[in-house]
Amino acid sequence: MVELFTDVEERRHGRYFGFYRMEGAELRSAVVFVDQTETAGQQSCPQDIHAALRELTASLAVQNERITVLQRENQELATKVESQKTEIDQLKQQLEVKQVAFSASLLDQGEGDTGPFDDHTTLIFKHVITNIGNAYNKNTGIFTAPVRGAYHFDLTIVGHGNIVAGAFLLRNGEQISITYENPTSGTVSASNGVSLLLEVGDQVFARLLASARIFDSQSHHNTFSGHLIFTM
Repeated sequence: MVELFTDVEERRHGRYFGFYRMEGAELRSAVVFVDQTETAGQQSCPQDIHAALRELTASLAVQNERITVLQRENQELATKVESQKTEIDQLKQQLEVKQVAFSASLLDQGEGDTGPFDDHTTLIFKHVITNIGNAYNKNTGIFTAPVRGAYHFDLTIVGHGNIVAGAFLLRNGEQISITYENPTSGTVSASNGVSLLLEVGDQVFARLLASARIFDSQSHHNTFSGHLIFTM
């Protein structure tokens, strides 16, 4: 049989609390409990921190992966933009440079022979007659294509005596044609022409054959000429 007390008093001491039935100064009954709330909180706190740290670590890993992906995409985009800038610059150059033509003779002043030399020697045509587009360099004798397109070149040389007169026409160091004459006496001339498809930066120039000789004067016998036919 359970007795219900009406004169019950609650008392607490630290983690402990209880219900006591008193009769005057005499303790008749008591029920004591341990407060689990504080203990449970103390035990669960480290577990909660570890769980939060694990979640934060996982979140940081995901964010780092996203950052890596974004950096890679950004690099790819930057590469594409740079490539497009290069293409745009080339298109602008092609639009701006549509008129290219030059003609130059060997000697700028005086007269005399050039050659013979032991090796093939680049001919520098120093007297510039015209140089529209400034693609020909009179200091090196080299024509550099400013745009991609079809070009035509002519080379004329003059020799005399009994020494061969001859010169190669080259594109980027590769022989394309030869202008040649083998005189036995007197003065002779030879001419040759060729049309070439050139890329931007391709170089065209002439080289005197080894052991060959040519003659020039203020009459400008030896000439190197070229012009752009059309862009491509």
